[in-house]
Amino acid sequence: MYKVLIIEDDFTIGNTLRNYIRTWAYEAECVTDFKEVLSEFIAYKPDLILLDISLPFYNGFHWCSEIRKISKVPIIFISSAADNMNIVMAMTQGGDDFIAKPFDLNVLMAKVQALLRRTYDFVNETNLLEHNGAILNISEATLTYKDEKIELTKNEFKILEILLENKGKAVSRDSIMTKLWETDSFIDDNTLTVNVARLRKKLEDAGLKDFITTKKGIGYMVV
Repeated sequence: MYKVLIIEDDFTIGNTLRNYIRTWAYEAECVTDFKEVLSEFIAYKPDLILLDISLPFYNGFHWCSEIRKISKVPIIFISSAADNMNIVMAMTQGGDDFIAKPFDLNVLMAKVQALLRRTYDFVNETNLLEHNGAILNISEATLTYKDEKIELTKNEFKILEILLENKGKAVSRDSIMTKLWETDSFIDDNTLTVNVARLRKKLEDAGLKDFITTKKGIGYMVV
């Protein structure tokens, strides 16, 4: 079931969109905290975003740009500010389509369905893992922190993925090595130690000190 996130500060319009989209057997939710749009996006993991331009605190162009730093999720702008300048700005900031208000709900839904088909017919959905501002994009195998991408090896990426999937829990060294073997990566106890040390160094250099902690006699964890 596809999930749609609605970023619209007019609650009447937002609720109308949410309820209508749900009648098509999709999931839909509205952003509630316009200071934390990116956090709500990461938590909800939508397959498509409907984004207004005029919003409290930061406008839709800002949030589109922030989302594009970590995700290729389809974004449709919905706005009454439908002059050429705003339409061009929406597209250059990473938008996929623009619908002018007022709009027909049937037309909007047709555009939503068409964009979902084009995006996901041959591509798996994006999966994001976030902790303390660091965002791991599983689909793109990238790690982003404070707008900077941190280059990781295949093993480093997989180790971080395993730890973030078990955030707050200690993961044994044996479990990590087993997971890495499943990806055809040769790794033994010494190799794991070296990989974790290198991963920690990269995280610390990026400003993520003590991101991975050692649980003596068990393994590693992020807290």
